[in-house]
Amino acid sequence: MSRDWLTVLTRECSATSQQAVAKRMGLSGATINQVLKGKYKGNLRRIQSRVEGAFMAARVDCPVIGDIPRDQCITHQQRRRFAATNPLRVQLHKTCPTCPNWQGGNNT
Repeated sequence: MSRDWLTVLTRECSATSQQAVAKRMGLSGATINQVLKGKYKGNLRRIQSRVEGAFMAARVDCPVIGDIPRDQCITHQQRRRFAATNPLRVQLHKTCPTCPNWQGGNNT
């Protein structure tokens, strides 16, 4: 796993704050703090994807939405709950688990 994303995360936190970076990524300040200290027990691949999308202009081709930032892809996978009243969420609910960008689970 490339560590460039960790350098970018550190730089962004130094330029603003851990809380500001966390908010932009849709995470908690505690999560960012644990990642920076090397103590995060969750899925670092998801954190990497969020950093690359939010701060490194990484993009993915979503089969439902089209070209989107990688961090938004992860947000759709992790944070959006199924809502039968929302056609986009119905499509994402059906498509995400079969997508090559899928990182699985509901935890960050």
